[in-house]
Order: sequence, then structure tokens, then C-alpha cells
Amino acid sequence: MSIIKDSFEKMNISKIKTAKNIKKLTMITAYDALFAKLFEEIADIILVGDSLNMSFAGKPDTLSATLDQMIYHTNAVCTGAPNAFVVLDMPFGTYINKDEALTNAVKVYRQTNASAIKIEGGEDKADIVKHLTSNSIAVMGHIGLMPQYVRSEGGYKVRGKTKEDIEQLIRDAIAIEKAGAFCIVVEGVMSNAAKRITEAVNIPIIGIGAGNVTDGQVLVWSDMLGFFENFKPKFVRHYLDGAKLVKESVSKYKQDVQNGSFPSKEEEY
Repeated sequence: MSIIKDSFEKMNISKIKTAKNIKKLTMITAYDALFAKLFEEIADIILVGDSLNMSFAGKPDTLSATLDQMIYHTNAVCTGAPNAFVVLDMPFGTYINKDEALTNAVKVYRQTNASAIKIEGGEDKADIVKHLTSNSIAVMGHIGLMPQYVRSEGGYKVRGKTKEDIEQLIRDAIAIEKAGAFCIVVEGVMSNAAKRITEAVNIPIIGIGAGNVTDGQVLVWSDMLGFFENFKPKFVRHYLDGAKLVKESVSKYKQDVQNGSFPSKEEEY
């Protein structure tokens, strides 16, 4: 299977915004230079997600991720994929008010080459988004199921099951758009609700667990490539059985070491 690279073009805010109703956007997470380089000329957007706290650090949720952690991984991603549009996921507790959000966002811009940041929240965070965008910080929104709210919400709950909740999600999206966000992630939302949200705003809606009715999709790389074995979320499609392939390869390496076939004469100096 060939890898199509001739259609690659480095994205920017304007290209992302004008993609709505023209081109479906593809976003994937990355946490290091190695995988970022592999994704660079394929994905439209690379997200350095606070999901790294779970898939990379083995924690039960995203909440203990720190800003320094996110900056470290973002620098690695930007080094590996200098032509990618890279978004840093602002971790829990780094945007509790306008001033602290701006201070932390400025730190991100000064210490990384990230093109934008992402924050979770709807109407309740619109004033913070407005403050950031008014000070030259590019913001990607995130509404619906929000992982940083997992403890206050009592778990991961699918949104948009009622008329009232759908209306709230639409208000959230409109508020974040008016505050200046260039696109919004909508996670864990019923597809009929996601469709209405997508139609309610003029900026791209990037879905995850929200059906194919949005303006694009995002997945965690270790989920879509089959490296995360604990469970498979309903919305994830495995494009590779990564865990099985790695285990088989390492087992073969062990076998070759033990039987003396590795290294061979051709692999000696």
C-alpha cells in the first residue's frame, strides 16, 4: 500500500478554518519526535494530548499531567515534525482564570513552536478563550465529554442524549466560536447532536466518538494502532494490531539471541 505524500501542505489557522465543508480534517496525537515524524506529512494536525498521561505515563486519567510535561513532549514533537501544525493540550489547572491562562499560554509559545493550544470547556470558559485570542494565542476548543472533568462528572459520560443537553452543547460551541477559537473538538457526543453542533458554527468541528457528521476526526495514536490493550473504546477503529506485532517481534529477537543466530556474521564488525 502506497503512502500518499504529494497532497501534503503545511496547515495554518486560515487553511483549517476554510476547510469546513470542503475537506475533512485529520488529527492524531503524538508525544515524541519519532512518531511525529511518521505522522507529519499525513495528518493535518498533530495534537500533543494530555492523554499522554495515560497512554505514555500509565496514569488512570489525564489530571496529573503538568505544563512542564506538556512542553517537554511538545518540543519533541515539533523537533520531529517541524512542518506540522502542532497543538498543545493545556493540562488540568493551567487555565482556571484569565490571567493564569494567559501566563501559561505565553509560556507555551515562548518555550515551544506549538501553533496553538487546546482547552476544555464551553460557555463557562468563553471569557478565558476570548482573553487568550485577544492576546494573540490561537485556541482550539473542546466540548462534550471532557476528560479533565472526569472526577467532577463522576466518570466519562456520553453527551447529547437529551434535547436540553443538545441545546447546551450548541450554546457551548457558539460561545467558543464567538470567543475566537479557530476550531473545536467535540468528544463523546451522540451523532445527531454532533451534526447539529457542526451546523451551528462556522468553524470546523473535529469529532472523536461523535460519528462521521463532523468536519474531521481525531484519535489517540496508540488506540488506532492497537497498542493500548486494556480496553477498546467503541469509537476506535484499529488500523494495526500493534501490541501483537511488537510482542511477536521482541519474542523473535529473544529467540534469536538465545539460539545464537543474532547477531550473524553479516551483523558483526
